[in-house]
Amino acid sequence: MSIRAETCQKAYVIDTNVLIHDPNSILNFDEHLVVIPITVLEELDKLKNGHKSIAADCRSAIRLIDSLIADNPTDRLQQGVPIQRGGGQTLGKLAIMMNKTGEPPEACLPNDNNDNLIINRVVQMQREQPEYNFVLVTKDINMRLKARGCRIPAEDYHNDQLISDVKQLTTGYHQFEGCFWDRVSHVDTIQRDNGTFHSLSREVFDDPLYLNQYILDEQEFVARIEEVNDEHILVRHLKRDSLMNQSAWGLQPRNIYQALALDALLDEDIHLVNLTGPAGSGKTILALAAAIEMTVAHKLYNKIIVTRSTPPLAEDHGFLPGTEEEKMDPWLGAITDNIEALHMQDECPQGSIEYVKSKANIQFKALNYIRGRSFQRSLILIDESQNLTPHQMKAIITRAGEGSKVICLGNLAQIDTPYLSPISSGLTYMTERFKGFRHSASLRLNGIPRSLLAEYAEANL
Repeated sequence: MSIRAETCQKAYVIDTNVLIHDPNSILNFDEHLVVIPITVLEELDKLKNGHKSIAADCRSAIRLIDSLIADNPTDRLQQGVPIQRGGGQTLGKLAIMMNKTGEPPEACLPNDNNDNLIINRVVQMQREQPEYNFVLVTKDINMRLKARGCRIPAEDYHNDQLISDVKQLTTGYHQFEGCFWDRVSHVDTIQRDNGTFHSLSREVFDDPLYLNQYILDEQEFVARIEEVNDEHILVRHLKRDSLMNQSAWGLQPRNIYQALALDALLDEDIHLVNLTGPAGSGKTILALAAAIEMTVAHKLYNKIIVTRSTPPLAEDHGFLPGTEEEKMDPWLGAITDNIEALHMQDECPQGSIEYVKSKANIQFKALNYIRGRSFQRSLILIDESQNLTPHQMKAIITRAGEGSKVICLGNLAQIDTPYLSPISSGLTYMTERFKGFRHSASLRLNGIPRSLLAEYAEANL
């Protein structure tokens, strides 16, 4: 590292996609200077209107910027104004970076798009203010490459990335070869009204342990972790046969991973369930069957709210005809397909489908219109949740009112949203944040029970 890099203050130039990804990102650069290019403000202004889900994030970012600079003299905005934080604390500065008119001879790239305008302006700022080491922060990989080509350091926004590799994400279970008990030197078994419990030494496990994780071995032992401390863990013994024979709205699990998922889905004390896995692993049909079972048969919930992240070109539902449910139908086809699959053996399938939709009070909601609402005694089913940002995921989870349960479904190998990756997905972020929460469970399903064709395609295409 050069002497200049060690002595210079850092100045982080924030791209539009970072503010959309996390409207509060400005506050996450500690004592450093945060620079917002005027081009970014113009892009936020263009995106702030309409029904798209990103519009609310744009407005939120604009309001935060306004609150931080509102009471400061305008002639200080380009040099930076103190960022006021909670408790009267001041940490870091916020500056607005204006464009320069004309085509400067030192321009690194043609000024033919906004990304190039921002990069060229950062190049100028680095020459004008050598006391700062400017770093471009953007979720656009190509923009980072172009910036580095112009000798400007560039990086992704990492504040909400809790893991460095998606392989570090909890699977929700610990699998052991052979017999699990061969590695246990001492166990205390406790009989309670709700089952058999075993108290074990924490040293039996090499990996991190969290509540509601499962334990499996090759001798058909199954248990769920109920308590964890530095020295001991308490597990509840589960009968494998009972797990495989459990049923939700006539649906039975086809493998042990589906059985574990169904166990968590049907547990009244688990308020948040995350199911991940490849296409065809049974995430949606398991969640839907459990939701109908708990709503219609057990009457634990008053309604089922179904939503998902829609592709960018489809977010403006006003151009689609019909009611909100009809507008969402193209994007929630998987839900409809699975309702049909649950009743395909009925004497009158269509009548059964309509009956279930009415009796379970299944409501299809656009993600755009969930913000600001509160759902009491509802089961909220979020499909394709891998396409949500951490900020969007928080906006939905916090809609759950008293007596509600949230089920998130996603495949981290199928992310369609620009600027999101498996490690920056809201599904990954939430799974990591909630892994220590007593009332949550996360499971990764294995196997493709949908069909032999789907299984082969998943493995070979």
